[in-house]
Amino acid sequence: MGKILRVAQATILRGWALGEQGQGEAELTQICQGLAALRATGSETGTYLILLAAAYGRVGQIETGLQVAEEALAVSRRNAGLYRLKGELLLRRSAEHQVEAESCFRQALEIARRQQAKSLELRAAMSLAQLWQQQGKRTEAYALLAPLYEWFTEGFDTADLQEAKALLDALEEEGS
Repeated sequence: MGKILRVAQATILRGWALGEQGQGEAELTQICQGLAALRATGSETGTYLILLAAAYGRVGQIETGLQVAEEALAVSRRNAGLYRLKGELLLRRSAEHQVEAESCFRQALEIARRQQAKSLELRAAMSLAQLWQQQGKRTEAYALLAPLYEWFTEGFDTADLQEAKALLDALEEEGS
């Protein structure tokens, strides 16, 4: 059973890696195969459902991605990344879901803060700040994101911190 479990997990992670390389359809196939094998072992799938939801979003299957996100939330309501992903998918569905997406981003922020997970908090704050930027709430967006960015003392070459810096610069530029 242990070997089957590890192979299932490896298949899921291989799928995720394919998605990171822009191979969305192959990503979906691998993740679905891995999840099927994982379910056959009776193991918990909640952690991996976020990867499946993101994969569906990546290939433009927003509704299916949202369904999978809801399935994952039924298993665990303590996953900041999952709430953030659901918010992002809602915004991709349509602009009419801004209120619900904002609620998801706020929930992600709250969970990340409770868990003292600064990287997850930064990602949730960036999603919320981008939404606020689109809504013309530049001051609020900057006030949310700047202290988080300033908390970090290293890792400024990582994608998250580079994206946060770019967003802060854009918010400053819009304000001048």
